Amino acid sequence: MPLIDLKRLAAHRARTFRLHPVKPISTPSQALKFVNERGFVYFWPINGIDLPSLWKAVAGDRPVADEHDDPGHVTWGWKDNALPKRIWYYAKVLRRKATMISLDVAPYFYALSENYGSPEEDYLIQYEDGRLTQAAKNIYEALLKEGQLDSISLRKASRLTSAKESEWNRALEDLQKDFKILPVGVAEAGAWKYAFIYQITARYYPDLPEKARFISESQARQKLLDLYFESVGTAQVRDVNKLFGWGSELCSRTITKLVESGRLKIAEHPKQKGEWLALAELCR
Repeated sequence: MPLIDLKRLAAHRARTFRLHPVKPISTPSQALKFVNERGFVYFWPINGIDLPSLWKAVAGDRPVADEHDDPGHVTWGWKDNALPKRIWYYAKVLRRKATMISLDVAPYFYALSENYGSPEEDYLIQYEDGRLTQAAKNIYEALLKEGQLDSISLRKASRLTSAKESEWNRALEDLQKDFKILPVGVAEAGAWKYAFIYQITARYYPDLPEKARFISESQARQKLLDLYFESVGTAQVRDVNKLFGWGSELCSRTITKLVESGRLKIAEHPKQKGEWLALAELCR
């Protein structure tokens, strides 16, 4: 069985994660190039998940700082300023965490969502099947009726002002994860004078459903998995399923196709037990 070359892996990740000795990102245009090169990244690093993040690419391989004046927090302003510009797709997607997705890659994610062509009807089918909560339905219908709303106004319009914070946040995450809504700007609203403005995805990116229509679920999974391994270099099956949540069978089926193509190899890790998957060029 091939063995993962740790020196090659370290050099690979330094490039894809933008870590030392690679020069860190220092401008919004570099941030956009980073997202486009990787296909998808996290905004913040997420514990237990190996994936490039804008924070690490800017601030280095260190925890997110609590201090608001930390230089790494320049990413916050870049993200907020980019929301109305449609330069990337930003929402809580992978594991319900803030994810930045290249516009070229977004259709592959959309192809795996439960959106089949009619924004006015798809959500009702999910709700009737018990796969969409009442709170999520209310939020979606409020945006359908009113158009984009800041989160304070949206909560009122969806009749969820008395709902628990956990119920409200869960509903927003459910809708973002399934590419039904996304934040499109920031408003000076609420006690903190800061609130996301939300809109229905198919309205904000009207060409997205049409682009996704020609992508099969199998093609979408292969594309996303290929991009994932191009970023991380090596991982185990459980890491793939943990990130994408496709289930063991679909993960294994997609991985098998990439192994058969020669893109990935089943390999041993010099320092860790178990079966690993790695880019062919990182094995010896």
